[in-house]
Amino acid sequence: MTDRQHTHGARADLLAAARNENWGPGVLPQLPEGVQARRSAVLVLFGVLDSIPAKTPDAAVAKDLDVLLQRRAPTLSSHPGQVSFPGGRRERADRDDADTALREAEEETGLDPAGVEILATLPALPLAVSNHQVTPVLGWWTQPSKVAAVDHAETVEVFRVPVAQLLDPATRFRSVTTRGSMTFTGPAFDVDGTIVWGFTAMVLDRLFDACGWTVPWDQTRERPVAV
Repeated sequence: MTDRQHTHGARADLLAAARNENWGPGVLPQLPEGVQARRSAVLVLFGVLDSIPAKTPDAAVAKDLDVLLQRRAPTLSSHPGQVSFPGGRRERADRDDADTALREAEEETGLDPAGVEILATLPALPLAVSNHQVTPVLGWWTQPSKVAAVDHAETVEVFRVPVAQLLDPATRFRSVTTRGSMTFTGPAFDVDGTIVWGFTAMVLDRLFDACGWTVPWDQTRERPVAV
């Protein structure tokens, strides 16, 4: 099987994962009782990397399969400086969560929504630290378009990461964060010094499991991550 055929087999794996009712990333901290959560959606966009295949040997997926990520501006009040999926709050004019995710992704990265196939809308997940219910929208990039940070007040960097690199056991560790008297651990990835952790890492980690892509890694390896 060629890398190209293997990559499009990944699309079928993602569709199957979306149909798995137990795909979600485990138990997340719930939103405070009685608080009205803000609705938002993120675009979890997979596609075929144009010209920079992963260097990872013995990849579990095609080396040109990638996922779109961005780095939030350090001046934002919510999740400053973190790596995230494109996305944001739902607006009244949005028809549904997919519409929100595509609109926000276009505003933040400049991608052409016409080249994105929506595979599935996954169940909303609580993000207690910012009082949001976040809906991951799973997409496949049928016609990749040029992407870059559009508004540097919100996004400072947009990049496409080879999935094979994220799956490399050498890339993976468990993040340890402390808020007040509480300590949290979760999956994380070190992509050439760029740390992917928190909500984004949890969604990727669970999707990789649900797709059957995960390569065994040392889950006792822990590193502190500054909030």
